[in-house]
Amino acid sequence: MNGGLKHVQTCISPEELRGFVPSKMNSLFVTISFTTCFFMLQLCMGRVQAQLGTTPNIKHIVVGRCFTYFTIVNPRLRYDCEEIWRHFEEAVVPQPSCNVTVEHYNQMFDLMPQIWPCDKFLFWSKTRTLMHSYAAVFPHFWTLEDTLVGYMFNDLIWCGQGEDSGFDFNSCPEWSACRNHPVYSLWRQASQNFAEMACGNVTVLLNGSIVDAFNRKSMFGSVELDSLNPQRVDHVNIKMVTSLAGPQIESCHQGSVVDLIQILQSRGFRWTCTDSDQTLMILQCIQDPKHPSCQTCANTLLQQKSLSSN
Repeated sequence: MNGGLKHVQTCISPEELRGFVPSKMNSLFVTISFTTCFFMLQLCMGRVQAQLGTTPNIKHIVVGRCFTYFTIVNPRLRYDCEEIWRHFEEAVVPQPSCNVTVEHYNQMFDLMPQIWPCDKFLFWSKTRTLMHSYAAVFPHFWTLEDTLVGYMFNDLIWCGQGEDSGFDFNSCPEWSACRNHPVYSLWRQASQNFAEMACGNVTVLLNGSIVDAFNRKSMFGSVELDSLNPQRVDHVNIKMVTSLAGPQIESCHQGSVVDLIQILQSRGFRWTCTDSDQTLMILQCIQDPKHPSCQTCANTLLQQKSLSSN
């Protein structure tokens, strides 16, 4: 198989970085203070618990995002947003919170087909924030969040109560609690569809500052990787991202990424792997321009330019 390891210089040019409480309190003050603190604690706990349930106003959010998508994001498309919501609701509400399979969403997905252009597929794992910055700089990249289903359901939580009792707005199980979690099942099917459509050159951003940058249990490792078709995908371009503060735990030469490369080779994919991508370094330095890694590199280039001018 064809493969390649790349190390790119990460130096960046300057142009590219542009009540005091008395000791003696009466019993009334103590009682009021304790009551107030207890009330605030209960209120905070209630808010935390509410966040674990279905996102409030989820129907208005989902349907609104659907209309926004084909009105502003991709005006060439047309979808029946109310019908999509109806099938979503029918997939989730009647089922117990841990009994929603990918098959329950089949009718909903049938209503929202999309064709994605080749050479623009961007996959990621544990690099979400940087991935969004990267996609913003290179808008030709398509991520799962750029698809209709990704746009509609991104960052939302949902689960039903069974027996057509509606959504549960008080408590939903964690993803790890069950295999057929309603949120996990939807994203699993969406991820599979996205990867199956991938063609041409695809890019994968992995976090080199953590152990198991490539994790077989992640959505990329367990669903998207297995759904990539070597007959449609020309190259898999892996980009390792190390945070400015470090540490560099994994790279193209060590750690779980080596396992990923072996899997790609065994399935007939051509691949490249880059340890230090200059664009990704620049994006991190834009967010934290005073970090020593950015300052040191910029100063080095300034000295080189000064010497060359003399």
